[in-house]
Amino acid sequence: MSMEEFRARAREIVNDATLTFHQRRHYLAWLAENALEYPELSKEAAEALNKQIICDLFEGSAPYRARYILPDYARALHNGSTHLELDPPTDLDEALSFLLIMYTQVPSITGYPVYLGDFDKILAPYVDKVDDETLYRNLRLFWIALDRILPDAFVHTNLGPHDSRISRTIFRIERELLQVVPNISLKVDPEVTPDDLILDAVLTVIATGKPHFVNHPLMVRDLGEEYAAVSCYNSLKIGGGSHTLNRLNLKEVALLHQGDIDSFIEETLPHYVELNAELIEARIRYLVEEAKFFEHDFLAAEGLIQLDRFSAMYGIYGLAEAVDILMEGADKQGRYGHDDEANELSYEITRKVADLVASRPMPYCAGNNGRAFLHSQSGIDSDLEVTAGTRIPIGEEPEMFAHIKAVAPHHDLFQAGVSDIFHVEDTVRRNPSAMVDIIRGAFVEGMRDFTFNLATNGFIRITGYLVRKCDVEQFDEMGARHGSTTFAAGSVKNSHVTDRNVKRVLSRESSPRAPQ
Repeated sequence: MSMEEFRARAREIVNDATLTFHQRRHYLAWLAENALEYPELSKEAAEALNKQIICDLFEGSAPYRARYILPDYARALHNGSTHLELDPPTDLDEALSFLLIMYTQVPSITGYPVYLGDFDKILAPYVDKVDDETLYRNLRLFWIALDRILPDAFVHTNLGPHDSRISRTIFRIERELLQVVPNISLKVDPEVTPDDLILDAVLTVIATGKPHFVNHPLMVRDLGEEYAAVSCYNSLKIGGGSHTLNRLNLKEVALLHQGDIDSFIEETLPHYVELNAELIEARIRYLVEEAKFFEHDFLAAEGLIQLDRFSAMYGIYGLAEAVDILMEGADKQGRYGHDDEANELSYEITRKVADLVASRPMPYCAGNNGRAFLHSQSGIDSDLEVTAGTRIPIGEEPEMFAHIKAVAPHHDLFQAGVSDIFHVEDTVRRNPSAMVDIIRGAFVEGMRDFTFNLATNGFIRITGYLVRKCDVEQFDEMGARHGSTTFAAGSVKNSHVTDRNVKRVLSRESSPRAPQ
């Protein structure tokens, strides 16, 4: 970029009336960062990045903060913070004040914290002597403050898998306030999570589009007990996080391939998997060795994050298009999500990528034994004619149980998150208990994350985050207080996320515990 182009772009940001002050400052900082030289890459990797065969998700040319950071808030509350000059809180009021202050100091790729803690756990020591009405009032005020102070839909909290007064109160508040922030995941364990807590969460989804539902035993198997879902639905270790998230466009790889399916799996795919791995490694090394993030940030100094709990996220997307391109090249008619042979090919591709990523050493990734975590990347607003992650293309989704069976086999491989969004018809309001059965059944089938949404509430689920319909409708004229609405407006226009096929939800009597 020439200096003239740099100044023109800066002027465009400064004069953009749809951006708030904070949004303009964020984009100006990103523009300045991208004026710096990129971490050194081979010529072939740089070319693949330029052509968006591999993609850094526009994280910036000189990574100076980890993309996703999950502070150990329980430790912070217990010990206090020297850097913030905060003593350990002694009651609920002090704990909520402590957290609000701390959130303003937690960096991420968005400029806002992507993780707020597992509220039912970190607040548990402060609620024993608090009556239900006081708990409700204090949490309600706190919830309003979160949305106003942290106006970004990637801000995320977790609840469960055990029942608690805190979780129940939060779901009540969510249904009343109808806010975008925070995004929520409910951890579900078949052994400990009661049906009526899942039902309470289902009723909250009907009103607000959240929470996500997370297969807790599967997460614990891959990440240990101390994990959380953050941002959209990205699973990482508490006290750690992800240095970076870079992704491989499988559609583009399939278009570049010349040969049969076997040579794609054994030759073409490994070549491009390695180019994306090279990109990830370069960005990690710059963050740790050049920017020295872990040597100067107070979160590391106070033990609230630890380098040995960090890894990186290796993302893939465009699986659906890759499968269909390869099937067509082999003179086969089947399409991903609708044909057994096409689906088997999709599983072969993701297993191959998983094996390659698991065998590729990465520096400073002790949080996953020196390897990157595999992630099914959910897409960005500028993606055109390419499907997020391992999802079935929007508008082509089969009926509910066929959809679950088609995508569930992928979920086992993606330790750092995979999501499929089920758009359900309004009759679920009359049969919410049937959705409890479907969620439990989906987890029996092997799904890691289950997300559903309704067309008739005031929210749109984009990739894994929510926006209000009214905010998107007004965006072109008025901008939006939530920075994430900027991305949502592009996704609605380019990815047609409002056109997902609507699923019928059966009555509880005819809804099996597990898909058959």
